[in-house]
Amino acid sequence: MHIPDGILSGPVIGATCLLGAAGVLVGLRRLDFSKIPRAGILASAFFVASLIHVPIGVSSTHLLLCGLMGFFLGWAAFPALAVALLLQAILFGFGGLTSLGANVLAMGVPAVVCYYLFGVRLGPAMAGRTVFWLGFVGGALSVVLATVVAGITLYATGREFLAAAGAILVGHIPVVVIEGFVTGSAVAFVHKVRPELLACPLPTSPPKEHPDA
Repeated sequence: MHIPDGILSGPVIGATCLLGAAGVLVGLRRLDFSKIPRAGILASAFFVASLIHVPIGVSSTHLLLCGLMGFFLGWAAFPALAVALLLQAILFGFGGLTSLGANVLAMGVPAVVCYYLFGVRLGPAMAGRTVFWLGFVGGALSVVLATVVAGITLYATGREFLAAAGAILVGHIPVVVIEGFVTGSAVAFVHKVRPELLACPLPTSPPKEHPDA
């Protein structure tokens, strides 16, 4: 899913850098102090998970976790993803510096869409099974959206990249199911034990007062 340097055209690089920077700016404005530890942990999880590539035929794939970050961070996923992608490009050569804006968009847009479509629908009294399926669909859809955004970026550079965009989508079909289970399980667990950690904080039940004996 990482687009390397030397592929995108100048206008596409400029447009994606501006849009990616706008997303990071909005995310920083939404990143209050209580979300900073969450953002660091999730950025680290994304950093490690997306470095583990699983070969599939002539290509390879990896987990994205952008849907999961959307549920827990909302818009704040943008700066968290930007830091992780920048470090991957500098330290390991995954992705690139000129394509950083495109890669941030490919991961950040699905995270925000997942948050608005599914994260804000979580309710304190919602059954655990319903929460799981909301997380499953959100995580699965985020992978599809990430491949679509990356494909649009490549296609905007040149129609000759249309086949490459299709290969990205096909190569990530197994990830769609895996991401769904990972995101659904994580969101359902946190919704049950620490719902205030979700991007759309859910009210917790106040402790019961016991009458004095």
